[in-house]
Parts: sequence; C-alpha cells; structure tokens
Amino acid sequence: MLPQRWLSRQSGRWAASKWSRRAIPWFIRRYNVAVEEAEKTWQEYGSLADFFCRRLKPGLRPICVDSEAIASPVDAQVSQMGTASAGRLIQAKGINYSLEQLLGDRTKAESFAGGEFVTLYLSPRDYHRIHAPLKGRVSGYAYWPGRLYPVNDLGVHGVPGLFARNERLITYLQTDVGQVAVVKVGAMMVGSVRVTYSNVVSNRRKPAQLVSLEKGPELEKGEEVGFFQFGSTVILLFEPGAIRWREDLTTGTTLKMGEMIAQKII
Repeated sequence: MLPQRWLSRQSGRWAASKWSRRAIPWFIRRYNVAVEEAEKTWQEYGSLADFFCRRLKPGLRPICVDSEAIASPVDAQVSQMGTASAGRLIQAKGINYSLEQLLGDRTKAESFAGGEFVTLYLSPRDYHRIHAPLKGRVSGYAYWPGRLYPVNDLGVHGVPGLFARNERLITYLQTDVGQVAVVKVGAMMVGSVRVTYSNVVSNRRKPAQLVSLEKGPELEKGEEVGFFQFGSTVILLFEPGAIRWREDLTTGTTLKMGEMIAQKII
C-alpha cells in the first residue's frame, strides 16, 4: 500500500544530498560496515549514496584465476540456487516464478530453461558494485519497470513472484559457455541501478527496453558491470549444460566478489 516509487526516489535524492553525509557514521555502526576495505576514509565521501556504492582498495577482491572458473559478481549471500526446471526458478520454499516473467521475453526465457541459476542477496553492509562473472561481450540489456517490494525475508516469503514483479535491469553476456544473464533486481529504497556500458538507469519513470548490442563492450572476468545505489539482489542465469556449481556452494553461503562459485562444462 506504500508509494514505493516515490519513497525510493525520495530516499535516493536524500542519500545523494550533502546533508546525508551526517548519517554515514550511524550507517557504519548500524550495519557493521567494514570501513577498512573502502578505498577512502568515510570522511572523504560527499554523501551517504557515495559511501554506499564505494569502491574497495585495489587488490582486496582477487578474481579466481582459473580460466574454467566462474566468479561471484558481488559480495552477497546465496539466497537460492538450482536448475530452472520447466522454466521456473525457486524464490523460497513453496514459492517459485517463471523465467519468462523474470526476463520479460519468451525467446530469452527459452534459452535459459533447464539451465542453472543462483540468487544472490546483498545486505546493506555489503560492497554494492557488480562485476562480470566471466569473460564475455555485452550482447544486450533489458530494463523492465515494475514494483519495488523489499527483497528481505519478509518480501521473499510474502510476495509471490517478487523478483519478476520488481524492476529489473538485465545484462546479457555472450561467453564461451553461451549466453549468461546478470539480472539486477530493484527494491524498496533502492535509489537506482546503473550500468557501465549504457546510460540506462532504473527507477526513472522510463519505458521498458529490450536492446541488442552488435558491438557491445568486451568485459574481462571481474570487470565492473554496474552498481546499486542502495542494495538489492542479483540473479545469475546460465544456459543448460554450461556450468557445474562448486561442491560446497549451498543456500546460506556467504560470498566475496571474485570468489569461484562454479566451473565451466562446455
């Protein structure tokens, strides 16, 4: 019943203002942020939004060097993982949703049906920049406007089809294991989601977009793709038979960006 978009836009504007800088020490204490990892001291950030999407000190997140390894694109906790059987993904116990709803396109959904997926939840304390899980070319992107339900436990267990109903900004990578989708899900109080290869921005009252890029940028594994201005969720999708998960990866696993999560099969 809350005005989700208005609240999220207003929170984004406030967080980007110079007045929000005063809230940075409270935010650090409230969420136990590892300030020693940031590239700058907190006093050097001009706003809470700047601090939230902070970069890390160089070399702090080594990227798994094995050419067959898939890297975690974010600092996060594994919320769900598995196979998109019959074109459906698990949201929570007893709740699932369709690939077509998530991706907003039947042809795209058919490509990933039967493939592996992992849902990664970023908490407020996490580093909020998103990186390429493997080397590939940005072959396109999609922006689907939607709701901005919270993606915490209350939302995940209480809102059927949550991730397919919230705003999504999707990056498609063409890689040596086929197409990979990096789905960035908006949420309540997420000011916006931005990417490095386009000026498309979420939560700006813009129409839906599905764009193919014939000459999209080539990204190395670990190269930055975009960032959240306040936190949310990333869903990775792989085509069938492309990868196998790391043996000890399971729901609840805490990950650092660059850490190996899977290996290539193809």
